[in-house]
Amino acid sequence: MKRTFSLAMIPAVAIAIVVGFTSIGIANDDLRVGGEAPEFELSDQHGQLHSLEDYRDQWVVLYFYPKNNTPGCTTEACEFRDNIFAFRDLNAQILGVSLDDIESHKAFAEEHGLPFPLLSDADGTTASAYGVKTRMFGMTVAKRETFIIGPDGTIAKHYEKVDPDTHSTQVLADLADLRTQ
Repeated sequence: MKRTFSLAMIPAVAIAIVVGFTSIGIANDDLRVGGEAPEFELSDQHGQLHSLEDYRDQWVVLYFYPKNNTPGCTTEACEFRDNIFAFRDLNAQILGVSLDDIESHKAFAEEHGLPFPLLSDADGTTASAYGVKTRMFGMTVAKRETFIIGPDGTIAKHYEKVDPDTHSTQVLADLADLRTQ
């Protein structure tokens, strides 16, 4: 049977194209506020390994972002950089995670003077564990989401919607509140 293209097929083709270029995430139904944060072991921009266990007894701001040197990701990273002393005063460690490789993280951190680890999740295992691995514009990336992890290793706060311009300030305020609970 010969197949031909007809004008009636345009809506279906358009939907397929849009779906192929939008963010479709893989959810982790076991992940919830109050639940145990998934463990990880990832290398930073200097090749040093970091695990969640390394930060027990300390607050962790684990922020996932799509790609180094893109406008929103640069803004978000620089906002965290600009507030680094306030985070340190609250005994909080900032850890940025994307699927970029170590070399890309190193260049990004150096260019913007980022004073915190950028962790390379090149195979996407940690992004999957946190339910943030997605496809966007034909690429596999991490969604822009953040987790505040308490000193006991549980998820204290999850941000699914992040505005790169104000996120660092919002996290600081929430972290200050969480510390008093």
